[in-house]
Amino acid sequence: MPEARRGEPLSQHVLLIEDEPNIAEAIRFILSRDGWRVSHEADGSAALERVRKDRPDLVILDHMLPGMSGLDILSALRADPETVALPVMMLTARGRDREMAEQAGANRFMSKPFSNAEILAEVRSMMGR
Repeated sequence: MPEARRGEPLSQHVLLIEDEPNIAEAIRFILSRDGWRVSHEADGSAALERVRKDRPDLVILDHMLPGMSGLDILSALRADPETVALPVMMLTARGRDREMAEQAGANRFMSKPFSNAEILAEVRSMMGR
């Protein structure tokens, strides 16, 4: 397997489930520039199938999505033995949703707006970088 800086595996895969195009593009740019392979899904109803198909190392999941909410997606991921341990960071514009996300099994939680440095630091931390 090709190696990245400091002996880290190249191209760990992040699946971003976010319906806001500007936020999705910003996160994709930040993570791609740092060596992550990023795929994107904007529709909540297609998100679970995308997780099963893509087999990401980490999911960044928006709370409010068309088709299916991020909390419903997270609950389904935690109920499936194949994805129960998949690291998930929840994003939301509403800070009061943090408790619900944590109860549903989110590993991390980030409120919008967030800085580029914050999202990068959280992803690196979650993936042990």
